[in-house]
Amino acid sequence: MATLKQIAIFAKLADTGNMSEAANALALTQPALSQQLRTLETGLGLKLFERVPKGMQLTPAGRDLLSAARNVQNAVRDFDDAADRAAERFVGSIRFGVTPTLGPYLMPSVIKTLHRRYPGLRLYIREGIPDQQHAELAAGELDMVLSPLPIAGRGLAIEPLFREPLRIVVPPDDPLNERPRLAAADFAGRTFLTLDHRHHYHRQLETICGHLDATVLADYEGTSLDAVQQMVGSGVGLAILPELYIRSDAGGLDVVRIAEPEGWQEYRSVGVAWRSSAAFAELYTEIGETIAEEARIRLSGAGPRG
Repeated sequence: MATLKQIAIFAKLADTGNMSEAANALALTQPALSQQLRTLETGLGLKLFERVPKGMQLTPAGRDLLSAARNVQNAVRDFDDAADRAAERFVGSIRFGVTPTLGPYLMPSVIKTLHRRYPGLRLYIREGIPDQQHAELAAGELDMVLSPLPIAGRGLAIEPLFREPLRIVVPPDDPLNERPRLAAADFAGRTFLTLDHRHHYHRQLETICGHLDATVLADYEGTSLDAVQQMVGSGVGLAILPELYIRSDAGGLDVVRIAEPEGWQEYRSVGVAWRSSAAFAELYTEIGETIAEEARIRLSGAGPRG
């Protein structure tokens, strides 16, 4: 089988027709070039050149192979160029897992920022249950995940990004809206709506309800924060919604109102993770920083609507 070095010698000798010129161009001694050429011809079982008064000339077999040699050299150059671009500009695709309680409200602006910065980069966003996506990341089915913490899995690099406030929301006509001050005891016995029990959001809400002496509505598990918000607006129960959702175009306070006890300070911690062995850890770190900056901007902006 021909080596790339032998193909380069073959092509350069075809260009120059002179052993000495070809050797100089390739930074080889003439004996070394001759040896490589003999090895190539022996391996192929073909005579590629013949001596003529003016130097070296391709044989018919050599002429037939020259085009293929040029194609190989072009392919190698294309490969090297692509590798250089990837190293400098992070060209390629990233399989990015995200929970539906974060992705729709945070990632669009992040994707726009990354596309401006790296036009050749593509993020394939996949929404899913955090625990499942952590397993998919560890198994190599995802490259990176954005998720509430903690993130579990072997061989993962985990980067905490920000803490997001959680807000209690109630129907617009709920009596809690009429009280100037609220205490935790005012929520005792109230019913809260949540998402599928497999979500970290569900487990955190159960813990908070325990502290409030409230309950989680057993026969309802929403498929999205939008669905939960609409159910609250319809008077089915109360809910705890993430601040970023409330500040988003999809959220807001058009159909719900914020009503919280004094001293209320509940958060969820959010982070990103990737495999520790990942080749583009530098890029993943930068993506995490971009997400964190976008979250900080949104959380420090104007208050929620309503």
